[in-house]
Order: sequence, then structure tokens, then C-alpha cells
Amino acid sequence: MKKVIIYSTLICPYCIKAKHLLESKGIDYQEVRIDKHPELIAEVVKKSGGQKTVPQIFINDYHVGGCDDLYAFDKKGQLDSLLDITSP
Repeated sequence: MKKVIIYSTLICPYCIKAKHLLESKGIDYQEVRIDKHPELIAEVVKKSGGQKTVPQIFINDYHVGGCDDLYAFDKKGQLDSLLDITSP
């Protein structure tokens, strides 16, 4: 399983939706709350290539993007392979 990091804020509905998808797949993730740690905003903007919205989701060093991007990968059947999930 790969390391998943999601940069988020407490009240962001897209953050909640993205975390729900990861949880529904049994994926552990590290949540970095930039509302609690505003000093990390510049870091995530740089890592994401200039994106200033949340969530910003990374699988290992790969920038997935935001919530819509995460769901698009899932809809195309590509999310499981990104996460190294194998079907039983």
C-alpha cells in the first residue's frame, strides 16, 4: 500500500467527500489540516504545482489533484492501481 496524504480543512465538503472515498476503500491516509497549520499552505501550493484549493491529494509523490480528480481516477478504474489495491 502506498502513502496517501490529503491536505484539507475542517469544513471543506470536498475534503470530506474525498476522505469518504478513501475510507470506503479501506485506505489509510495522513490528513494535513492547513487550517490548523497555515505555515504549510506554501508547501502544498508548491507541491501541487500552484493549486490553492483543498483538498490536495498525493499518493506517494504523485499529485492526484482534488476531490473531483480522485473520483475521476476511481470512475476510470485507475485509483485502485494507483493505490496498489488488488482485488480478492
